[in-house]
Amino acid sequence: MTEFTPLEAILGGSLIGLASVLLMAFHGRVAGMTGILAGILPPIQADWAWRATFLLGAIAGPVAVSAFTGAPVPFENPVSLAAVIIGGFIVGVGVNYGSGCTSGHGVCGMARLSLRSITATGTFMLFTFITVFVVRHILGGI
Repeated sequence: MTEFTPLEAILGGSLIGLASVLLMAFHGRVAGMTGILAGILPPIQADWAWRATFLLGAIAGPVAVSAFTGAPVPFENPVSLAAVIIGGFIVGVGVNYGSGCTSGHGVCGMARLSLRSITATGTFMLFTFITVFVVRHILGGI
């Protein structure tokens, strides 16, 4: 089970919200991670610099916290590489059909009260619940 850490959750959520607001204010862009990542992959977008900086910050943030606090950044991957690849492909298809990812719709779109984003986020959550139920209770937790 995941440990309940309310202070870290509030701080992390606040920083995600702040980053989203600042990105919208200064660049007029939604902080959807797949859209940001897609802009630095070929064909590279003209505004690749802020995208690369945003992604670098997302990677460097946990490393900096670990360096300053001495606390390790735990990472576990309880599934096989094949499952990760298949899951990544499924998520990629979903992002394409859903016109965005959970961060874009869930954080930014819902904050703007976008009906499309509210519907997309509800759909993401519904299928997350279904997937967890199937994996844990029907397939036996593969």
